[in-house]
Amino acid sequence: MQIKTALILCAGFGKRLNPLTLDTPKPLLKINDKVLLEYSIKLVKNLKINKIKINTFYLKNKIDEFFKNHKVDLDIEVISDGKEILDTGGGILNMIKNSKEEHFLVLNPDTIWNKNYVDSINEMEKIYFKNSLQNILLVVNKRLSFDKSLKGDFNLSENFLNKQEPREFIYTGCQILNKNMFTNINKNKFSINPLWDDLIYKNKLFGLESKDRFFHITDLKIYNDLLKNQ
Repeated sequence: MQIKTALILCAGFGKRLNPLTLDTPKPLLKINDKVLLEYSIKLVKNLKINKIKINTFYLKNKIDEFFKNHKVDLDIEVISDGKEILDTGGGILNMIKNSKEEHFLVLNPDTIWNKNYVDSINEMEKIYFKNSLQNILLVVNKRLSFDKSLKGDFNLSENFLNKQEPREFIYTGCQILNKNMFTNINKNKFSINPLWDDLIYKNKLFGLESKDRFFHITDLKIYNDLLKNQ
Protein backbone atom coordinates (compact mmCIF):
# COMPACT_ATOMS: atom_id res chain seq x y z
CA MET A 1 0.00 0.00 0.00
CA GLN A 2 1.01 3.62 -0.47
CA ILE A 3 -0.37 4.34 2.99
CA LYS A 4 2.33 3.81 5.60
CA THR A 5 0.45 4.21 8.90
CA ALA A 6 -2.68 2.61 10.34
CA LEU A 7 -4.64 4.02 13.28
CA ILE A 8 -6.54 1.69 15.60
CA LEU A 9 -9.13 3.26 17.88
CA CYS A 10 -8.97 1.74 21.38
CA ALA A 11 -10.04 4.53 23.74
CA GLY A 12 -13.75 3.75 24.19
CA PHE A 13 -15.53 2.62 27.36
CA GLY A 14 -17.38 -0.33 25.80
CA LYS A 15 -20.32 0.22 28.16
CA ARG A 16 -22.66 -2.01 26.15
CA LEU A 17 -20.45 -4.95 27.06
CA ASN A 18 -20.61 -4.44 30.83
CA PRO A 19 -19.82 -6.27 33.05
CA LEU A 20 -17.07 -7.74 30.82
CA THR A 21 -15.58 -4.31 30.17
CA LEU A 22 -15.54 -3.18 33.79
CA ASP A 23 -11.99 -4.53 34.07
CA THR A 24 -11.10 -5.37 30.46
CA PRO A 25 -11.08 -2.81 27.63
CA LYS A 26 -13.25 -3.89 24.71
CA PRO A 27 -10.30 -4.34 22.28
CA LEU A 28 -8.90 -7.02 24.62
CA LEU A 29 -12.02 -9.20 24.70
CA LYS A 30 -11.42 -12.58 23.11
CA ILE A 31 -12.97 -14.31 20.13
CA ASN A 32 -11.47 -17.70 19.21
CA ASP A 33 -8.57 -17.36 21.68
CA LYS A 34 -7.49 -14.10 20.07
CA VAL A 35 -8.30 -10.62 21.36
CA LEU A 36 -10.14 -8.22 19.05
CA LEU A 37 -7.12 -5.93 18.78
CA GLU A 38 -5.09 -8.81 17.31
CA TYR A 39 -7.52 -9.14 14.38
CA SER A 40 -6.90 -5.48 13.53
CA ILE A 41 -3.14 -5.83 13.84
CA LYS A 42 -3.11 -8.95 11.66
CA LEU A 43 -5.11 -7.14 8.97
CA VAL A 44 -2.65 -4.23 9.02
CA LYS A 45 0.21 -6.70 8.64
CA ASN A 46 -1.54 -8.43 5.73
CA LEU A 47 -1.88 -5.02 4.08
CA LYS A 48 1.91 -4.63 4.39
CA ILE A 49 1.59 -1.50 6.52
CA ASN A 50 4.44 -1.41 9.02
CA LYS A 51 3.46 1.42 11.38
CA ILE A 52 0.49 1.50 13.76
CA LYS A 53 -0.69 4.23 16.10
CA ILE A 54 -3.18 3.18 18.78
CA ASN A 55 -5.12 5.61 20.96
CA THR A 56 -6.10 4.71 24.50
CA PHE A 57 -8.04 6.20 27.40
CA TYR A 58 -10.25 3.78 29.33
CA LEU A 59 -8.17 1.10 31.13
CA LYS A 60 -5.20 2.23 29.05
CA ASN A 61 -2.75 0.40 31.33
CA LYS A 62 -4.28 -2.89 30.20
CA ILE A 63 -3.46 -2.01 26.56
CA ASP A 64 0.10 -1.13 27.61
CA GLU A 65 0.40 -4.47 29.42
CA PHE A 66 -0.85 -6.31 26.35
CA PHE A 67 2.00 -4.96 24.24
CA LYS A 68 4.56 -5.70 26.95
CA ASN A 69 3.45 -9.33 26.93
CA HIS A 70 2.82 -9.71 23.18
CA LYS A 71 5.67 -8.81 20.91
CA VAL A 72 4.47 -7.54 17.54
CA ASP A 73 6.97 -7.17 14.69
CA LEU A 74 5.55 -3.82 13.62
CA ASP A 75 6.31 -0.26 14.65
CA ILE A 76 3.58 0.38 17.24
CA GLU A 77 3.04 3.63 19.11
CA VAL A 78 0.40 3.85 21.85
CA ILE A 79 -0.92 7.38 22.35
CA SER A 80 -3.18 8.34 25.25
CA ASP A 81 -6.13 10.66 24.67
CA GLY A 82 -5.00 12.47 27.81
CA LYS A 83 -7.13 13.63 30.73
CA GLU A 84 -10.44 13.14 28.90
CA ILE A 85 -11.66 10.92 26.11
CA LEU A 86 -11.49 12.84 22.83
CA ASP A 87 -14.22 11.06 20.81
CA THR A 88 -13.46 9.55 17.40
CA GLY A 89 -12.43 12.70 15.57
CA GLY A 90 -10.41 14.10 18.44
CA GLY A 91 -8.69 10.77 19.03
CA ILE A 92 -7.65 10.56 15.38
CA LEU A 93 -6.41 14.14 15.32
CA ASN A 94 -4.42 13.60 18.51
CA MET A 95 -2.65 10.64 16.89
CA ILE A 96 -1.80 12.34 13.58
CA LYS A 97 -1.21 15.99 14.49
CA ASN A 98 2.56 15.55 14.81
CA SER A 99 2.90 13.16 11.88
CA LYS A 100 4.53 14.24 8.64
CA GLU A 101 2.31 11.83 6.73
CA GLU A 102 -0.92 12.91 5.03
CA HIS A 103 -2.84 9.67 4.53
CA PHE A 104 -3.98 7.13 7.12
CA LEU A 105 -5.91 3.89 7.34
CA VAL A 106 -8.24 3.89 10.35
CA LEU A 107 -9.65 0.73 11.93
CA ASN A 108 -12.17 0.15 14.68
CA PRO A 109 -11.36 -3.10 16.55
CA ASP A 110 -15.06 -3.71 17.27
CA THR A 111 -15.13 -5.50 13.91
CA ILE A 112 -13.63 -8.97 13.53
CA TRP A 113 -11.26 -8.31 10.65
CA ASN A 114 -9.79 -11.02 8.44
CA LYS A 115 -7.59 -11.32 5.35
CA ASN A 116 -10.66 -11.29 3.07
CA TYR A 117 -10.77 -7.52 3.59
CA VAL A 118 -7.35 -6.97 2.03
CA ASP A 119 -8.60 -6.77 -1.55
CA SER A 120 -11.41 -4.36 -0.63
CA ILE A 121 -9.06 -2.06 1.28
CA ASN A 122 -6.55 -2.08 -1.57
CA GLU A 123 -9.39 -1.09 -3.91
CA MET A 124 -10.39 1.68 -1.50
CA GLU A 125 -6.86 3.02 -1.60
CA LYS A 126 -6.83 2.96 -5.40
CA ILE A 127 -10.05 5.01 -5.56
CA TYR A 128 -8.80 7.35 -2.84
CA PHE A 129 -5.59 8.31 -4.61
CA LYS A 130 -6.99 8.27 -8.13
CA ASN A 131 -9.64 10.82 -7.16
CA SER A 132 -7.54 12.82 -4.66
CA LEU A 133 -10.11 12.21 -1.91
CA GLN A 134 -10.17 13.37 1.67
CA ASN A 135 -12.02 10.32 2.93
CA ILE A 136 -13.37 6.94 1.81
CA LEU A 137 -15.30 4.48 3.98
CA LEU A 138 -15.69 0.72 3.70
CA VAL A 139 -19.38 -0.11 4.01
CA VAL A 140 -21.41 -3.31 3.88
CA ASN A 141 -25.03 -4.03 3.04
CA LYS A 142 -26.86 -4.65 6.30
CA ARG A 143 -28.14 -7.99 5.03
CA LEU A 144 -24.57 -9.30 5.48
CA SER A 145 -24.41 -8.26 9.13
CA PHE A 146 -24.37 -10.95 11.81
CA ASP A 147 -26.06 -8.44 14.11
CA LYS A 148 -29.48 -8.02 12.49
CA SER A 149 -30.39 -5.17 14.84
CA LEU A 150 -27.91 -2.79 13.20
CA LYS A 151 -29.54 -0.09 11.13
CA GLY A 152 -27.98 1.30 7.99
CA ASP A 153 -25.78 4.39 8.25
CA PHE A 154 -25.61 5.41 4.59
CA ASN A 155 -27.00 5.05 1.12
CA LEU A 156 -24.37 4.20 -1.51
CA SER A 157 -24.63 5.24 -5.14
CA GLU A 158 -21.70 4.75 -7.53
CA ASN A 159 -19.16 5.06 -4.71
CA PHE A 160 -20.83 8.23 -3.36
CA LEU A 161 -22.23 8.06 0.18
CA ASN A 162 -25.26 9.99 1.39
CA LYS A 163 -27.83 9.66 4.15
CA GLN A 164 -30.94 9.46 2.02
CA GLU A 165 -33.37 6.66 2.77
CA PRO A 166 -33.22 3.74 2.53
CA ARG A 167 -29.93 3.57 4.37
CA GLU A 168 -28.98 0.01 3.47
CA PHE A 169 -25.25 0.26 4.20
CA ILE A 170 -23.43 -0.03 7.52
CA TYR A 171 -20.06 1.58 8.17
CA THR A 172 -17.67 -1.31 8.87
CA GLY A 173 -15.20 0.65 10.98
CA CYS A 174 -12.58 1.02 8.23
CA GLN A 175 -11.77 4.28 6.48
CA ILE A 176 -8.92 6.00 4.70
CA LEU A 177 -8.58 9.69 5.42
CA ASN A 178 -6.46 12.70 4.62
CA LYS A 179 -4.94 14.80 7.39
CA ASN A 180 -6.28 17.91 5.64
CA MET A 181 -9.79 16.96 6.83
CA PHE A 182 -8.81 18.46 10.18
CA THR A 183 -7.26 21.71 8.93
CA ASN A 184 -10.03 23.98 10.24
CA ILE A 185 -10.67 22.12 13.49
CA ASN A 186 -9.85 24.25 16.54
CA LYS A 187 -10.99 21.93 19.31
CA ASN A 188 -9.57 18.76 20.82
CA LYS A 189 -12.71 16.72 21.51
CA PHE A 190 -15.13 16.06 18.64
CA SER A 191 -16.90 13.39 16.64
CA ILE A 192 -15.89 12.58 13.09
CA ASN A 193 -19.55 12.46 12.01
CA PRO A 194 -19.88 16.22 11.32
CA LEU A 195 -16.82 15.99 9.05
CA TRP A 196 -18.50 13.17 7.13
CA ASP A 197 -21.71 15.22 6.94
CA ASP A 198 -19.81 18.17 5.52
CA LEU A 199 -18.29 15.95 2.82
CA ILE A 200 -21.74 14.51 2.04
CA TYR A 201 -23.08 18.06 1.67
CA LYS A 202 -20.30 18.72 -0.84
CA ASN A 203 -20.94 15.35 -2.52
CA LYS A 204 -17.40 14.35 -1.64
CA LEU A 205 -17.80 11.45 0.80
CA PHE A 206 -16.93 8.22 -0.95
CA GLY A 207 -17.56 4.61 -0.05
CA LEU A 208 -16.70 1.14 -1.23
CA GLU A 209 -18.95 -1.84 -0.67
CA SER A 210 -17.52 -4.88 1.08
CA LYS A 211 -19.01 -8.21 0.03
CA ASP A 212 -17.83 -10.02 3.17
CA ARG A 213 -20.07 -11.07 6.02
CA PHE A 214 -19.88 -8.44 8.73
CA PHE A 215 -19.17 -9.41 12.34
CA HIS A 216 -19.32 -6.47 14.74
CA ILE A 217 -19.17 -6.67 18.54
CA THR A 218 -22.12 -4.38 19.24
CA ASP A 219 -23.11 -5.42 22.75
CA LEU A 220 -23.02 -8.25 25.27
CA LYS A 221 -25.76 -10.26 23.56
CA ILE A 222 -24.01 -10.17 20.16
CA TYR A 223 -20.67 -11.01 21.78
CA ASN A 224 -22.16 -14.07 23.48
CA ASP A 225 -23.95 -15.07 20.25
CA LEU A 226 -20.66 -14.86 18.37
CA LEU A 227 -18.93 -17.03 20.95
CA LYS A 228 -21.60 -19.69 20.42
CA ASN A 229 -21.24 -19.53 16.65
CA GLN A 230 -17.44 -19.73 16.43
